[in-house]
Amino acid sequence: MSGTGQIVQLENITKVYATRAENYAAVRDINFKAERGNLILILGPSGSGKTTLLTIIAGFLKPSAGEVHLFGKNINDYSSRELQRMRAERIGFVFQTFLLIDALSVYENIALVNNFIMNKPRKSRERIFAAMEMVGIAHLSRKRPVELSHGERQRVAIARAFMNSAELLIADEPTASIEAEQGDTIISLLHNCIIESNACVIVASHDLRHKHLADRCYAMENGILKGGN
Repeated sequence: MSGTGQIVQLENITKVYATRAENYAAVRDINFKAERGNLILILGPSGSGKTTLLTIIAGFLKPSAGEVHLFGKNINDYSSRELQRMRAERIGFVFQTFLLIDALSVYENIALVNNFIMNKPRKSRERIFAAMEMVGIAHLSRKRPVELSHGERQRVAIARAFMNSAELLIADEPTASIEAEQGDTIISLLHNCIIESNACVIVASHDLRHKHLADRCYAMENGILKGGN
């Protein structure tokens, strides 16, 4: 699947953390590009630097060296307010722990995104159901997270991430604690979301079994990123 526009570009990115014993490089001299219409898989064990890399891409963490370009602009040229608005309106996040609120229904969990993007009520309702239908959970709209299976809760998290019509979706270990077959379903679902919205999806995972589902695959170890084929 070919991309139609660059969303992320990293140039010589390094992130160093200072400890009492030494300075530790979590990521080292990384060059990376991500385009629309692509599912990019970053594979590596825990502690390899995957999460650090994702947080740098999203602008939550500043690198010690190098440049981050997001949506065609150096991330340092965005104000804090612009970055916050961009994350609310153009970027979606899927976390390993889902971060769903058990006291709220599936519909209400997804609707929380409206607090950030401030859609009109009617438009919001249409968008929420469109997001649920995209991942096959519209029939679960009144259920609460505790009533759902692990895989269903993950689908809610994905629907919430795409609620703002995200152009970039960042997923950190979205298939952790899910059986292999369900994991393939989740990755395939993310791929289908790309087709629907022409977005870019970047997935960090330790699971090599999903490699065949990616448009581009990288390997990460000890803060070094390799591959891209």
